[in-house]
Amino acid sequence: MASRRNAPTLEDVARAAGVSRATASRVVRGGHLVRSSTRKTIEAAIKELGYVPNQAARSLATSRSSTIAVIVSEDHTRVFKDPFFATSVAGVAERLEPTGWQMALYLAYGEYRQKLEQYLRGGYVDAILVVSHHDDDQLADLLEDIALPCAFLGRPAHDESAGRAFSVAHRFVDLDNLSGGRIAGRHLVERGCRRIATITGPMDIASARERLMGFEEALAEVGLQPVGVYHGNFEPESARQQAMTLCDEGNDFDGLFVASDHMAAAAMTVLTERGLTIPDDVKVIGFDDADISRETEPALSTVMNPWRDLAIVATDMVLSELEGEPSDGPVILQPELVARRSTE
Repeated sequence: MASRRNAPTLEDVARAAGVSRATASRVVRGGHLVRSSTRKTIEAAIKELGYVPNQAARSLATSRSSTIAVIVSEDHTRVFKDPFFATSVAGVAERLEPTGWQMALYLAYGEYRQKLEQYLRGGYVDAILVVSHHDDDQLADLLEDIALPCAFLGRPAHDESAGRAFSVAHRFVDLDNLSGGRIAGRHLVERGCRRIATITGPMDIASARERLMGFEEALAEVGLQPVGVYHGNFEPESARQQAMTLCDEGNDFDGLFVASDHMAAAAMTVLTERGLTIPDDVKVIGFDDADISRETEPALSTVMNPWRDLAIVATDMVLSELEGEPSDGPVILQPELVARRSTE
């Protein structure tokens, strides 16, 4: 490898590969709008010459920090124990690893919210990925003002009272949660359930509302209504408390839809402790197809939610915008039923 004083430059790489400096730069920065054969030629030249990008010089030349902010609008106690966040952030990291971009994780609750805004407005990041958000955190409004490339995992909520159009309103990747709720409700009905209750996620998150709406629509298709709607917050403890309330109120139920697998596992424990047999007395279905759905006894039926894929697609959306190719609309992935013993 050449000494640092005579270190190879990007121009040297471009010359060796027989391409323009702009094309070589795009590969070095991790851009994906380059033909595979050209990319391989450039990567071979980089390896042969021992070229190492000068990040400091690049930042000065491009006014970029090479950093993408990953924002989670949740309390840290939940962020570091809920596998949704671990899987989502891992998906972002996986997609960014072969690129020239690095990831920085930021929390957006309490005092962290003000610190985050100051940091984002200070020019320390080049793009933003929002992994989790609530109706009242106003992250969409903030990102609209900052006007950096961005994408949300899940449909963003924003204040429409000012009557202005929001460009960030379409920059999201989501699961069709309405369809997912329908799948769960229809599955319980098809398995013979007629007295069906549900434990929801937090109603200030669009995905939880849509799962409940889809579930209620599926029951309405056959002239049914839920025998009970109990509001959780995606935390297992909330499901445990709501399952206890469901049993204590004496509701006669033979089916239960729980809006996440981790909540469903906690609810199943309560039902078993109360002497109910799953699936003979009560059939239970969750949502997410998380690892825990295969570890419960009996194994939990669920609706697949491809967390990792959502994160990767959202990251691609941001990378495309950084390359000057912004997405022209949201990306919606479709859920699938995963039937297991809890609804046999």
